[in-house]
Amino acid sequence: MTSFDLLLRNVRVVRHDRPEPELLDVGVKDGRIARIAPAIEAGEAATVVDGGGRLAFPGVVDAHQHWGIYNPLGEDTATESRACAQGGVTSAITYMRTGQYYLNKGGEYADFFPEVLETSAGRSYVDYAFHLAPMMRRHIDEIPALVRDHGVTSFKVFMFYGSHGLHGRSADQNSFLMIPEGERYDYAHFEFVMRGVQAAREQFPELADQISLSLHCETAEIMTAYTKLVEEAGELSGLEAYHASRPPHSEGLAVSIAAYLAHETGLPTINLLHLTSRKAVDAALRMARAFPHIDFRREVTVGHLLADIHTAHGIGGKVNPPLRPREDVDALWEYLLDGKIDWVVSDHACCRDEQKFGEPRDDVFLAKSGFGGAEYLLPGMVTEGTKRGLPLRRIAELTAYNPARRFGLHDKGAIEVGYDADIALVDPGVTWTVRAEDSESTQEYTPFEGFELTAKVTDTFLRGEHVLVDGKVVGDPQGRYVHRARR
Repeated sequence: MTSFDLLLRNVRVVRHDRPEPELLDVGVKDGRIARIAPAIEAGEAATVVDGGGRLAFPGVVDAHQHWGIYNPLGEDTATESRACAQGGVTSAITYMRTGQYYLNKGGEYADFFPEVLETSAGRSYVDYAFHLAPMMRRHIDEIPALVRDHGVTSFKVFMFYGSHGLHGRSADQNSFLMIPEGERYDYAHFEFVMRGVQAAREQFPELADQISLSLHCETAEIMTAYTKLVEEAGELSGLEAYHASRPPHSEGLAVSIAAYLAHETGLPTINLLHLTSRKAVDAALRMARAFPHIDFRREVTVGHLLADIHTAHGIGGKVNPPLRPREDVDALWEYLLDGKIDWVVSDHACCRDEQKFGEPRDDVFLAKSGFGGAEYLLPGMVTEGTKRGLPLRRIAELTAYNPARRFGLHDKGAIEVGYDADIALVDPGVTWTVRAEDSESTQEYTPFEGFELTAKVTDTFLRGEHVLVDGKVVGDPQGRYVHRARR
């Protein structure tokens, strides 16, 4: 009888708490890491994989995706989880809400969320969980049941939805949000959501550190006014116009409002999502100093770290908040290198060509917002991070350990004995060109088209199962829904 189901030999293990990678072997039993040591005997394992000296990163915990926003949830779960495996992502936490897009349904989560779970079950190639958005008053009352019954411990507020359209123009927001007549999705609602999340923390004290609220920080009134100014002036086009229509100070103002509401409601676990600019991060740091009792976490996306309004491949790079000029990209890297950013995500939202672009095709205000990118998350971070002097251990922390700890994925985020055997092998000596046609995503374009990356994920293991072999997704879906209230 063998000691291990899988032995991963000759890999340079990257760990968030070790200064440099170490050449080691990793033994896996029953889906978990059972031993880490030099030169484990091959005869102890049923299956042996030689890593050839490649880097072994903990499987990426991509804490910000959007399965089912533009395509049927079941389809996205299957195809976009394959793209995850390409990028070394082994755990995806995807946002879900009632209203238009996603399942295109309103109502209570008691009816809605079981359908989400049923639709996605058995289709994913990576493990997954959901953040949920309380869109109406009744949803706030449902928070304790969502924590207890479904292990949903993270929630979200979209701060501009109440009076600004998803893609850049205002619309009938109550119809878009599918909330009851007489209710408003506004700052008062956000306050009551915070109070509801804090009440859940008090009800489940053993889970309090992982019960958190994330905020998409943009200010509707600023964006509405600036969109009108930009369109009427007609001097800017493409991603430059979209950046100007949703200016960075709109983010900073929303961060400040969110922070004071957190202070007012006593909710300490606040995540500030996809900060895109110097002004946005500066506001977040100012608020952290003003309210030191609030445990703010700051997120950026790999898209905002790699592309700017001039280097992205066309208006396929439209996203909320927008891509920014190069000086903001450099500012994000400054903050990241200075330890001011907590994790990096993809914000993966597959939007196929026929949905993405309007008529005329080059009108950025007619295009849909969002694009995929999970398949470039780890390669992009290793490529650009190495150039800028970011230690590999810090990449492991930003892409796996930190988000896993915040969001209650207790068995994930590190290559350590007892953890799930979620591992991504990366070859840091390969130069390759990004082509949308090579992605497992059903999105036919990418804003990273033509970018040269100097690191590539060759193999991905999910709980010891070899789901990406030599760059190809193999086998049947092995992903499971993660109930985060269980330990």
